Amino acid sequence: MIDRRYQPGPLVWLAILASTCLLLMMFQKVLWLVVPFLFALIAYYLVLPLKQRLVLAGVSHDLAAIAVSLGILLVLGLVMLFSAPWLTIQMSALQAGGGRYLEGGLRFLADTLNWMESSFSFAARAQLADEVMARVNDFSEHFASRYAASAAMMVAVWFPSLLLIPFLAFFMLRDGWRFKRMLSRAVPNAFFERTLFLLDQIDRTARGYFQGLIKLTALDALCLALGLWFIGVSSPLLLGLLTAILAWIPYVGSIGGCLLVVLVAATDYPGNPSVAYAAITLFIAVRLLDDFLFMPMTIGKSLKMHPLLTVLMIFAGGAVAGIAGLVLVLPVLGIVMVFGETLGAVLSDPRLRARHRFARGLLQEKVTADLRG
Repeated sequence: MIDRRYQPGPLVWLAILASTCLLLMMFQKVLWLVVPFLFALIAYYLVLPLKQRLVLAGVSHDLAAIAVSLGILLVLGLVMLFSAPWLTIQMSALQAGGGRYLEGGLRFLADTLNWMESSFSFAARAQLADEVMARVNDFSEHFASRYAASAAMMVAVWFPSLLLIPFLAFFMLRDGWRFKRMLSRAVPNAFFERTLFLLDQIDRTARGYFQGLIKLTALDALCLALGLWFIGVSSPLLLGLLTAILAWIPYVGSIGGCLLVVLVAATDYPGNPSVAYAAITLFIAVRLLDDFLFMPMTIGKSLKMHPLLTVLMIFAGGAVAGIAGLVLVLPVLGIVMVFGETLGAVLSDPRLRARHRFARGLLQEKVTADLRG
């Protein structure tokens, strides 16, 4: 294990942060592989306990992986089969009510712009309401012709890569232990214990990140649901859960979740815009709690990071690699941090270096013994 007296110095931390930023820039170029790999990793950690139970019961690794994979596919197939009628009804209701929610949102936007014109002279001189509503109407009328082709192209590009998710998850489940054994055999014997510890810590770090993500989603959903229920918005639990899941996509997902909540609030209370304003205030408050309190307490704590480092690296990841950097920065930083601290402890341990030199000397004497005769 790592010597508890060892504390990484500024050079080690500088290397950790620089390596994290470099990896984020590289991952941004291969998102077609990183995204399915990330979802495959989530699926792997969700079903890994089932495989481990079968292995402990005497089943081989390969047979346990096949049994778990087939069982999960069977369960998902049955769920989709029996939920298809309900999903059809819900989708029909959503499609029918979509126009109503859109009308409510546009009415709320027009009322807000008219209030701004009546309250601020610069808005009245700029004819803000007419200008913005004209742009919104133009966007809605030409949305299909302008964006349908690019959206279809994006789906066509991403769909094949998303098919990699079950493929990657299965081979992680079946051959993950073989990969760890191969890595441990590739290191010198003097560093074998440290290598096992490093692999275990990386596994714990990835698992801790995804557990923290689930906790963060639950906290966001609970706060949003309670706030929406308090101000009287319909379906608060469903809206809270949807917006919390959408928040997995930084910025874009958060904006989409806020728009969804505002549309519902404006439609439920067409003559009372204060409810929609209260929903916006609630959403901003939860997002601030999320960035500066919940995320350091859940994901940051699971990765054993200081809250200040967690917040700063989130902004640094967004600046370096955009949306992909925001999503990947914490798990990448956690893994690089474990690797960097372990490597720093090894390089600063004179006992381990002496063992390695002594082992190389013994090997050299063994292979050259017959040459000296």
